Amino acid sequence: MANLITLADYKQIEGLTNPKDDFRINQLIDSVSQLVKTYCGNSIVDFYTTNKVETVNMDWDTHIVQLTESPVNTIVSVEKRDSVTESYTTVPTTDYYLDATTDSVLYVTGSTYKNWPRGAGAVQVTYTAGYSAVPLDLKLAVIDLITYYFRDEYKERRTLAGATLQNPGSSSQDSSVAFPDHIKRILDLYKNH
Repeated sequence: MANLITLADYKQIEGLTNPKDDFRINQLIDSVSQLVKTYCGNSIVDFYTTNKVETVNMDWDTHIVQLTESPVNTIVSVEKRDSVTESYTTVPTTDYYLDATTDSVLYVTGSTYKNWPRGAGAVQVTYTAGYSAVPLDLKLAVIDLITYYFRDEYKERRTLAGATLQNPGSSSQDSSVAFPDHIKRILDLYKNH
């Protein structure tokens, strides 16, 4: 899947021109991009032009299917089935509604709600979601996080040329290995809850 920034972006922002650390930075870009996507529970850019097919188990009676990617751009199709031995049937566009504020698909008939069928894989939604480009505030957080690991800022004590550098944790959470607060604040804006 797509990284959230490129090597060229990172080097330009950080004012780096020497290629000696390019391999390490590229590895950090791969790792941090995946870390941010995992933490946020959102692929951010991966499904902007590529369809995401999400199959949902319906364990209780409800008219809501909560999608995992955000923000939802287009619903390509919604399908349902009454049992795992049946094939999916397409739900007409007049029988569902995309609630864009919650990225949920609601099953409706006229002006009333109707419950989705219950069971394993009862509903399948094909859709696109995410951003055409990484939002600038999120890009800043990714760059800061790469720098955080590139400069070993996560280590509280380092020795360089005989001098000891104390780096107190930058998270306000006690005994935490969490992200630094300034990075976490931005990531939390994109986190699916």
